[in-house]
Amino acid sequence: MTLQQLKYIIALDKERHFSKAAEECMVSQPGLTIQLKNLEEEIGVKIFDRNKVPLKPTILGEQIINKAKKIMREVDEMQNLIISEKNTLAGNINLGVIITLSPYIVPDFIQKMREIAPQLHLTIKEGSTLSLMNDLEAGIIDIALMATPTGKKNLREFHVFNEPFIAFLHADHPAANEPLYKMTDIGANSLLLLHDEYCYNAQMLAICDIDYTNESSNYSYDIRTIETLKNLVRANLGFAIIPELSILHELPNPLFKKFMDPQPVREISLVVNDSFSRKLLLEKMSQVIWNNLPENLKTAFPYKKIKWNDSPYFFKSISNK
Repeated sequence: MTLQQLKYIIALDKERHFSKAAEECMVSQPGLTIQLKNLEEEIGVKIFDRNKVPLKPTILGEQIINKAKKIMREVDEMQNLIISEKNTLAGNINLGVIITLSPYIVPDFIQKMREIAPQLHLTIKEGSTLSLMNDLEAGIIDIALMATPTGKKNLREFHVFNEPFIAFLHADHPAANEPLYKMTDIGANSLLLLHDEYCYNAQMLAICDIDYTNESSNYSYDIRTIETLKNLVRANLGFAIIPELSILHELPNPLFKKFMDPQPVREISLVVNDSFSRKLLLEKMSQVIWNNLPENLKTAFPYKKIKWNDSPYFFKSISNK
């Protein structure tokens, strides 16, 4: 029994004529007749008395048709509910944000979302890229704001912006007086990385063209935030490559160095399960994030996208967990 078959018997009851019912349902008369026959054979009951002119339902057929009408009304209500849900900015949403982005984007994001969607209740969770992907797949969070591509076929990605990386040098770094940073300037042994943030670290090593097989203990520090990385640089303990948004509210500093074109960037996207249907909410979130970006990130510039999910370092790191 299918919804289409129920539509056919409702149309037949209304028109009491096969050709007219077929025309209303926009199918051929033989096609409608076959579907009616299949339904009657499936349930073992004659729904219409074909000997009557015009066509007339049997006694049990009338009850079946009434049930069919009720079912189709409920289907219509369900479809309306789905449409309404897709276009609402209310309800509960669990949003995950990668820890290397959250401090610099979440406060303004929350304020703006409160203005445009006062009935939306957002629960925000910080996490690593891997943990957010796992939470998405487990249904713990609904949406993740993170670096992409993920490489996961069951996740859908909605690109929001590209964020450049910059080099933060200590005063004694050989390139401290250069106006722009070149990848060849990097002294690998003093590069500071984040503990357990394998996706971010993979991007750093890709930018620096460092072979993970040469990795030493100098590359890894038991720290988890960009702010701590910056403080280590200030203490002359190394240098770091950091996202540009992390210096948005910093005072001008000649030791913050942009890369030469094409600038290395990470792609930032809203990521959801393939079953997520609230398109309007994603559009509004993306719009709020975009509108709050500094103008230089909205302007086209030469860039090189740095991926993390095809890095040898990344695969080595997660295999050792």
